[in-house]
Amino acid sequence: MEASGKLICRQRQVLFHFLLLGLSLAGAAEPRRYSVVEETEGSSFVTSLAKNLGLEQREFSRRGVRVVSRGNKLHLQLNQETGDLLLNEKLDREDLCGHTEPCVLHFQVLLESPFEFFQAELQVIDINDHSPVFLDKEMLVKVSESSPPGTTFPLKNAEDLDVGQNNIENYIISPNSYFRVLTRKRSDGRKYPELVLDKALDREAEAELRLTLTALDGGSPPRSGTAQVYIEVVDVNDNAPEFEQPFYRVQISEDSPIGFLVVKVSATDVDTGVNGEISYSLFQASDEISKTFKVDSLTGEIELKKQLDFEKLQSYEVNIEARDAGGFSGKCTVLIQVMDVNDHAPEVTMSAFTSPIPENAPETVVALFSVSDLDSGENGKINCFIQEDLPFLLKSSVGNFYTLLTEKPLDRESRAEYNVTITVTDLGTPRLTTHLNMTVLVSDVNDNVPAFTQISYTLFVRENNSPALHIGSVSATDRDSSTNAQVTYSLLPPQDPHLPLASLVSINADNGHLFALRSLDYEALQEFEFRVRAADRGSPALSSQALVRVLVLDANDNSPFVLYPLQNSSVPCTELVPWAAEPGYLVTKVVAVDGDSGQNAWLSYQLLKATEPGLFGVWAHNGEVRTARLLSEREAAKHRLVVLVKDNGEPPRSATATLHVLLVDGFSQPYLPLPEAVPAQAQADLLTVYLVVALASVSSLFLLSVLLFVAVRLFRRSRAASVGRCSVPEGPFPGHLVDVSGTGTLSQSYQYEVCLTGGSGTNEFKFLKPIIPNFQVHDTGKNMGEIENFRNSFGFNIE
Repeated sequence: MEASGKLICRQRQVLFHFLLLGLSLAGAAEPRRYSVVEETEGSSFVTSLAKNLGLEQREFSRRGVRVVSRGNKLHLQLNQETGDLLLNEKLDREDLCGHTEPCVLHFQVLLESPFEFFQAELQVIDINDHSPVFLDKEMLVKVSESSPPGTTFPLKNAEDLDVGQNNIENYIISPNSYFRVLTRKRSDGRKYPELVLDKALDREAEAELRLTLTALDGGSPPRSGTAQVYIEVVDVNDNAPEFEQPFYRVQISEDSPIGFLVVKVSATDVDTGVNGEISYSLFQASDEISKTFKVDSLTGEIELKKQLDFEKLQSYEVNIEARDAGGFSGKCTVLIQVMDVNDHAPEVTMSAFTSPIPENAPETVVALFSVSDLDSGENGKINCFIQEDLPFLLKSSVGNFYTLLTEKPLDRESRAEYNVTITVTDLGTPRLTTHLNMTVLVSDVNDNVPAFTQISYTLFVRENNSPALHIGSVSATDRDSSTNAQVTYSLLPPQDPHLPLASLVSINADNGHLFALRSLDYEALQEFEFRVRAADRGSPALSSQALVRVLVLDANDNSPFVLYPLQNSSVPCTELVPWAAEPGYLVTKVVAVDGDSGQNAWLSYQLLKATEPGLFGVWAHNGEVRTARLLSEREAAKHRLVVLVKDNGEPPRSATATLHVLLVDGFSQPYLPLPEAVPAQAQADLLTVYLVVALASVSSLFLLSVLLFVAVRLFRRSRAASVGRCSVPEGPFPGHLVDVSGTGTLSQSYQYEVCLTGGSGTNEFKFLKPIIPNFQVHDTGKNMGEIENFRNSFGFNIE
């Protein structure tokens, strides 16, 4: 026995590696089979999966090979570095499969990239690690002394958890003169001993026998178990009980309650008295049968002791013994077939699941799972489906495997998350259903261009602003997410190459705020436009553009500027007014401009100061200075007027113009008769008309000669000073003539040539050159004096 134990111990330490790649299978459904001996230590080598799949080590790692099994109970582990398939733990065939042979564990080999999977099986091979065990260590057999040789007496069998050749092979009994033992085989494959009488017994010679029954299994070396058999020789009882039928067949539903009457057996004995009294009992009952059924010793009714489970055991073979008081017995067999009920909901085992899924991707495998139902028949048939309103579809794969795929490319912006419910239902009555909920996330792809809230933006900023002033913002949104939705802003080069955009505005790249970099001047720049680019941080980045137009608002920062009369001239300008001027006579017109715009440039005029108040008046809207009343001889000959020019800004700005007015006598006035007041005598007196025309012609010729002479003198004098005084004007105000035409009672037209200083930042006028007005000169002493004063005022000579 000690040597046998050492052999058994040594056997447990030996590792058998069985590599079963099976046949080169014609169909994809044929599984690859491997085997391993039970009790092999964990991490032991099973097979080289890389070689079986025909993959190099680099290819093996890239393909993402995994091993999965139903219920995620992995008995195997995969070494990703070597590609070897190893045991995850020590396997006990008896715990895994019980008496089922062969003991096969199913698993799957998944290859993720590209997706592929194979069915595989691991067969756990039994070793002889269990000895036969008799449930009853002592058996009592009563044998009538009248029993003839050849009479058989069935004995209780032993149990061995091993299977195949490691299970009980035969029975032997200790040497004796009367009995031998035969090994019999039942319908379920189990073997039991049967005692055979070889020699007639004599109770008077030997009333009892003690024998040792030994059960041997077929292992190498074999294991054994023993029980004691006590044989009691009884007196003659020549009739044994007999059952009404030797074989009973019963069907019972697995959901039958405890105490349910399975069947009632009945036996009779023709003997009378004590020898005819019968008691019933289970005979050669296994531990499972003893726990499941009980028999009433008096009535023969067989009842349930515990709940049945079709998925564990589908049938029972129960032996019933009917024994009379004399020790004789009869036996019958009851075959109990368990009927399946739909008491197991379908099971779903997830093998692979991918989330998130990139949007815009073509048909993509989301999940791989298997379904199963422990029930049988219609109760075990399964339907699998998902909601109809989802862009996914189920495809049945090998066996009970299903793949969940996308039906079309997904759009994260439309929907970023899907709740998929896999519904699995069987066809039993009532139908049982299992739900598996999955959340499938859709990952973002940069497929949306940033969109501005407006196609174009118009911003307003008042001139003379402070530098770094926030003048407005642009905004763009991106329907993508994460970095694909992060928008940055930048200024695009202006279309106008002369626009110094870099020195005018800047933009905050993160929020699109626009800032004026320097103070703006409306008079220099009224508006400008540029484009803003909004780009996301995706790869590749997407962008869009928007037009921004900046309008500079005018501020009242320019005072009115008097063009005429020129105020900074060293020689004051003198306006001539005849003593005979009527009220409303146009003396002159104050001409002013304002560099601002809008109401900031609306000018109004008013008389601020006058030598003789009430004598002259100024029209508020056009600056015309007119006489307010008739002149009298008591009036002073010279008058000084101060005219205030004011704009309409807030606050208003103003300037003043000083006028010098000289009252003269004999200053000719044009004849301007009103159409409705023409005298009738003028039409009849042609002679008077001829005289007037002749006089006017002579005067005109004289005056023309004077003007030519004066013009030549002035031209010569101005050539030397033209470069410094009125060169080619450069600036916003070109040289031009300001024409103050005579209106009302004004008797002549004045023209002034306006010359600006070139390149002046203040746009100031340099000087005004008077051009001689037309007038008639009379040879009276008073007129000559006035002409001399006029000449001195304007700085030229009249001969």
